Amino acid sequence: MGVLLFMKYMMFLFNALIFLGGICLLGVGIWIVVDPDGFQNLFTSNALLSAGGYILLFVGLTLSLLGFLGCFGAIRQSKPLLLLFFILVLLLFTVELAGVIMALTFQKMIKEDHFRDELQKFYKGDNSSEVFSQSWNTIMIALSCCGISGLGDFGNNSHFHDLYPSAPWPEACCQRDDPVISGIIKDRQKCMENTPDYINNQGCFSTIAKSLKKYVSVTGAVGFGVIGTEMFAMFFALCLYYNFD
Repeated sequence: MGVLLFMKYMMFLFNALIFLGGICLLGVGIWIVVDPDGFQNLFTSNALLSAGGYILLFVGLTLSLLGFLGCFGAIRQSKPLLLLFFILVLLLFTVELAGVIMALTFQKMIKEDHFRDELQKFYKGDNSSEVFSQSWNTIMIALSCCGISGLGDFGNNSHFHDLYPSAPWPEACCQRDDPVISGIIKDRQKCMENTPDYINNQGCFSTIAKSLKKYVSVTGAVGFGVIGTEMFAMFFALCLYYNFD
């Protein structure tokens, strides 16, 4: 009897942790979807990043509901509910392992060459209405940077050069009086002539990579914690299943 009571308590504990982990993942998913730093739209061509936030929303909500189901099954001493809980957690556990692999895969893709290729392939200039280009313009102006590595990203190998062969780089690379408020270019001609104090020479990669790695590291830390908790919850669910009459 004492062992059974201990397992019930442990079942409550780990399901409470699953519930809290689900809430955390739900919060991280909302954080990524809302996109406070404004970087997600830069990578709409990458389905992995675009879908990641919504996957976290689904997993977080599902985990929260499973936490309640596990506690309810233990309280009612219901073998069917415990079996259902075990199967659902096992399925979600498999999905989360796949998600961790996806996150690790994306983390390996946070490389300067990869993002330079994306920029050169999809960026269409200052006046483009397309989301990818607009987002890049916003980031370059707000962060006072230019491209991924610098001015050379808009050379002969870029789609921007194909569209605007007479422009060495976009106006978004030009220094402004106040990039946050007015956004007025100091002197476009001097900017295009690469005159110091009128052009932003430094690339944006370091800032972008730092933000994306923040997304991945927070998601991975919470995900690993939830996966470990689920393993214990499944174990105690099986123990209770075989001990309830």
